[in-house]
Amino acid sequence: MRPYQRMTIDVSRRPSSRWLTFGGLSFLLFVPIMLWKCLWLNHLLAIPNMATDRYDIMVNLGALLIVSGWTLWLPARLRPSALLIVNVVLTLILYADLVYFRYFQDFITIPVLQQTGQVGELGGSIAALLSIKDLYFFLDWVLLTPLCILQMKSIRKSISQASSAGFHFHKQSWGSRLLKRSAAGIASLIIGTVLLFYPIQHATTTWAKGLFDGNWWSASLYNITGIYGFHGYDIARYAEDHWFDRKKLDEEQQKAIKAWFNEHQDKLSGPQDTFGKYKGSNVIIVQVEALENIVISNKLNGQEITPNLNKLLKDSLYFSRFYHQTGQGRTSDADFSVQTSLHPLPAGSVFTRYPKHEYDVLPALLKEHDYSTGAYHAYEAGFWNRNIVYHEFAYDDFMSKKDYIMDDPLGWSLSDESFFRQSLERMNEAEAPFYSFMITLTSHHPYAMPEKLHKLSVEPYEGTIFGDYLHAVHYVDEAIGSFIKELKEKGLWDKSIFILYGDHDNSIPDKEPVEALLGQSISDLKMRETKQQVPLIIHLPDDGEAGQYDRVGGQMDLAPTILHWLGIDPTKMHYMGTHLQNEHDPLVVLRDGSFTDGQISYLPSPDGIVEHGLCYDARTGAELPVNTCSPLQKRAANELQISDWFITYNYLDQIKRK
Repeated sequence: MRPYQRMTIDVSRRPSSRWLTFGGLSFLLFVPIMLWKCLWLNHLLAIPNMATDRYDIMVNLGALLIVSGWTLWLPARLRPSALLIVNVVLTLILYADLVYFRYFQDFITIPVLQQTGQVGELGGSIAALLSIKDLYFFLDWVLLTPLCILQMKSIRKSISQASSAGFHFHKQSWGSRLLKRSAAGIASLIIGTVLLFYPIQHATTTWAKGLFDGNWWSASLYNITGIYGFHGYDIARYAEDHWFDRKKLDEEQQKAIKAWFNEHQDKLSGPQDTFGKYKGSNVIIVQVEALENIVISNKLNGQEITPNLNKLLKDSLYFSRFYHQTGQGRTSDADFSVQTSLHPLPAGSVFTRYPKHEYDVLPALLKEHDYSTGAYHAYEAGFWNRNIVYHEFAYDDFMSKKDYIMDDPLGWSLSDESFFRQSLERMNEAEAPFYSFMITLTSHHPYAMPEKLHKLSVEPYEGTIFGDYLHAVHYVDEAIGSFIKELKEKGLWDKSIFILYGDHDNSIPDKEPVEALLGQSISDLKMRETKQQVPLIIHLPDDGEAGQYDRVGGQMDLAPTILHWLGIDPTKMHYMGTHLQNEHDPLVVLRDGSFTDGQISYLPSPDGIVEHGLCYDARTGAELPVNTCSPLQKRAANELQISDWFITYNYLDQIKRK
């Protein structure tokens, strides 16, 4: 018998098995698959002026080579599993962005991730945003996952067989193979960097100069960087703001902010004869979830959608061209802009990013004038960080979900009918004069309500999200009618300034039902304007100033208007809004950089190029030369910049420390 001899195997010379071939090809499979997913995302987003071109392919390919290049350092047998993990992570990021964009018309950023409670609580809203076409993003997993599992089993089997046979794997060319893998990994990083940054450099030195200095919409950045490049930039921007030495406003920036507010002072005052006319009145604000102006005074199948609000118009100021000015923070942005008369941020919510910064906030100012202040919202106190923010805003009382008796659960929480009733009981105990800020909830996306509460005939939209929306709005209108009746019974109606507005649009993009409601075809521009406009109804104690106002306005206009009527000088405040009865040069600027002065309107291009934007007649929708809007466009961009500096760098705190 031959004596036992340990065998030495050079695995580098072993015949290629199926799993080893798959390991070698895995990177070549990963890159085109993920590149296709990036292009499919762009297709599903369908953002105007963002057709896929060679630069989109370059930046996405470059980003993929950078984020996956490290796997080339791994042995070929381990690479498929590593790339599958990368595939899963990148696909989930991409898909989360798609779903988020469908609701918010923006992409997820780090400040948004700090609000994961908000995203997670969307629940049914997220489900309503999914599409069957989304499955294409995950089809490759069906094939790749089993292949990776088979590969790992083959590896274990080969190792086990070799061990039992006494094989000794002598890697004669280990150093050589490591050198090759390192070279491949470095090449991937270098090529990826060139592919990613060349198009960005080209764009920002030609047609998109200054985009990173003054971007108002994340989609404009995405148009240049691709989805993964955008997230890389977002991480770098966040790190600069929060992890390293924070920038402070330099002298020139502070002077620019001061000059802007000084120049704006004369627009904060209203007619002299109304200054202090309602001094000492209670102030009750109702922010209604997803209430669009389109439902006011309109009928479907001969039925009024909002009969109680329509009745209220007769004795109130009704602003029929009133715009929500929200960004990614949606409901919290509306709250912030109303209380501070500042713009929300281009990314995330001020409530979660800068809750402890200083603002000339409405409840705190009223408290200084002997008002008792209260906020009312039948939801979790921590949602949108309200428990922290409302303390900073100096509310005496914040009535959240834990303070309500859940005697009529509906939708996300308590029904609006019960919410109004229980809130009024607490409000009636407050020392007068009082300021009460109320946020409704029943009409929240996706608007699902039990059939017993369906009191409208919404055919042919029964069973659709638009039909559900009309049912929800009709219910809220009924609850508001009951609330107003109770205010009158308790003697508060004639002692209070009552303000009601919608916080943002309803996130339903379908144009056909809107046309049916209006009884006419509408252009895409008119549809966009419809989504931007929410109703504003103000009832004054003596039915004063009643009528329909055609002047354009926005949510930032409420704080200076209220203070003027109460006899508190708003010109001393750092407010960006204007008094709603001030006819002097009104300009409503929205977070994405669009604006209107009531005569002309401007819609920016997602690519960030001013000249690619659309200027049009606000009345007729007729397109105008872009240079017609240029002066106001510069003014709008400057306003957004001043607001961002003011908030981000805590301007009021800085000037106090000087």
